[in-house]
Amino acid sequence: MRRIFQNSIALLVVVIVLFLIVPLPPALLDILIIINISLSIVILMVTMTISEALEFSIFPSLLLITTLFRLGLNVSTTRSILDYKGGDIGTAVIRTFGQMITQGNIVLGIIIFFIIVLVQFIVITKGAERVAEVAARFTLDAMPGKQMAIDADLSSGLINEQQARERRYKIQKEADFYGAMDGATKIVKGDAIMSLIITAVNLIGGIIIGSLNGVGDLGTVAQTYSIATIGDGLVSQLPALMISTATGMIVTRSVSEGSLNTDVIKQFARQPRAILAAGVVLLILGAIPGTPHAPLLIVGAGLAVLGFMMSGQLDRQEAAAALPPEEPLETDLTAAPSETDYYKDINNVYGLLTVDPIEMEFGYSLIPLVDESSGGKLISRIVIFRRQYAQDMGFVIPSIRLHDSSALGTNQYVVKIKGEEVARGEILVDYYLALEPVNPAGEIDGIETIEPAYGIPSRWILPENKEMAEIYGYTVIDPLSVMQTHLSEVVRRHAYELLGRAEVIQLVENLKKTSPELVDEAIPNMLSYANLERILKNLLKEGVPIRDLATILETAVDSLMNTKDMDMVCENIRVALSRTITRRFCEHGQLRVVTLDAEVEKRVISSLSKNEQGIYLAMGPDLMQSIVTQLADYLKKFSDLSQTPIILTSQVIRVYLSRMLSQFYPSVYVLSFNEITSDVQIQSLGNITLDKAQARPERKAAAV
Repeated sequence: MRRIFQNSIALLVVVIVLFLIVPLPPALLDILIIINISLSIVILMVTMTISEALEFSIFPSLLLITTLFRLGLNVSTTRSILDYKGGDIGTAVIRTFGQMITQGNIVLGIIIFFIIVLVQFIVITKGAERVAEVAARFTLDAMPGKQMAIDADLSSGLINEQQARERRYKIQKEADFYGAMDGATKIVKGDAIMSLIITAVNLIGGIIIGSLNGVGDLGTVAQTYSIATIGDGLVSQLPALMISTATGMIVTRSVSEGSLNTDVIKQFARQPRAILAAGVVLLILGAIPGTPHAPLLIVGAGLAVLGFMMSGQLDRQEAAAALPPEEPLETDLTAAPSETDYYKDINNVYGLLTVDPIEMEFGYSLIPLVDESSGGKLISRIVIFRRQYAQDMGFVIPSIRLHDSSALGTNQYVVKIKGEEVARGEILVDYYLALEPVNPAGEIDGIETIEPAYGIPSRWILPENKEMAEIYGYTVIDPLSVMQTHLSEVVRRHAYELLGRAEVIQLVENLKKTSPELVDEAIPNMLSYANLERILKNLLKEGVPIRDLATILETAVDSLMNTKDMDMVCENIRVALSRTITRRFCEHGQLRVVTLDAEVEKRVISSLSKNEQGIYLAMGPDLMQSIVTQLADYLKKFSDLSQTPIILTSQVIRVYLSRMLSQFYPSVYVLSFNEITSDVQIQSLGNITLDKAQARPERKAAAV
């Protein structure tokens, strides 16, 4: 029984199809007709109470089922009307609706019926079809920009991986929904045409059958079958009209904040002067001789009173919002000491020697973005980013000092690491930043600039151009997100510099809570805090998370039993963290990389030298120039695919090649084959090879 219930909708569709074949008794037809009307009312009410279209995502499929149900009933009622065997024609519901609309006048009834059909076909159905088509096209065009906005929020720490997946899934569902609605509206259009055809068949066929069966003279037959035909068409077109209205309603819910009732009341309440003006106009028209005075004056007075009351309420709300906040009473009336007196104390001078790990200075006009008392949200976003970075990378970013600076321009900001400037940017508070797509659908007016975090060509645009820019394919970002994203990327890039001895000790103490035996074995007997700090810095510098500190310590202890070379220890740790590295750089089970030709790898290996400080890479300038030049060409492919640039090579030369390339391309990551899990599909975007000039042995070497 439970399985039957789970497949009830599929069984219902099969039963509906059988309506086209199996004759139904009039009593059952009446019940099904009422169910059809009730179902259309329910669907219409649902579309008016939802706030967004995806809350009723089954609507396209439901539209097909209800249309099939209505057509099945049409065929059954047509059989009931034309299969006349004496008595009443059609069912009780059909006769009642037919008599109600005709009122004894067949011509008037036919005219009213065709007006209803044409309104449903030309106005409602055609309009809903056009809206669905435009919504589907705009939704598909806006998908790349929305995806980039999600990636920007994810990289800045505003959202986590789970929220990003949910947003991407919602975007995909929206595209699928509006695409399905674009096709489903064609079904509504075909249903309206079919209703006209069935009505004509019922009327013409009924007259022919009635004349042959001797129902009466031609006038009697025409009147009898006209009432039944109009009633049948009406009970079919009323649900079709409501379903068409629901179709247009659901595809226009993209800019709604709540249900239709809530939106209408709220937005009309914001325009009391328009209601008052309409009432005054009606009162003036009512005073003109020859006009219908009573209805104009009654409605005009009602609108004028309503508009006056709503206007007064709106003025009171605006006045309350404009009141200044109460100033707190000053309790400390002691004058602050002068600067000279303050620094007479030598201990206060030592306070000037403190260097903040991270510091951000900003111009005067950017203060509202930071000051929480003015509604600034930068601090709360930094807190979210710190939590997200700790979850992803296993390192807690230290506190960031935020303060204004008179030495900067009003729209400028500076990010400092340990007291030295590492990044600078400029934003316009009253504008939006529109990131230019590869092939924009149109040109948008704005101030040309470069996005500070990723170096993307962009434009500062006015708020009124935001929607048009999104339609053209631009990714539009608010000023606070621009500044916060830039700060987040700078912190990510310099995180290894922020990891000091105190932070390493804190991480070890945190691990000791869960693995005390491992910590006691490893530190300081096998591994000093200094060497552990060096290992963790190397991992963070190359974008490898250090969250699995237990695995890092275990692998380090095992490796130190065989070698004292810390570079080799780090490489063994990276292999142990292969799943973490794969998750960090792999997207959807696929890894796009640039590889090295076997001859290039041999030349790099032959360039390795050793001295008392360890192994280093002594590569000739010609070979180095060739590798750097070829890599620059491949970086454009990664940029077009919005992918992290990755070079895949053997474990022997990975660390030395990474150090060399970091001088030219800090954003390029070098991975070894041993660091990638076997379930990943590797796609090569290119291969760095030796040209003819590099085929000769090198005579000169440059130490790297």
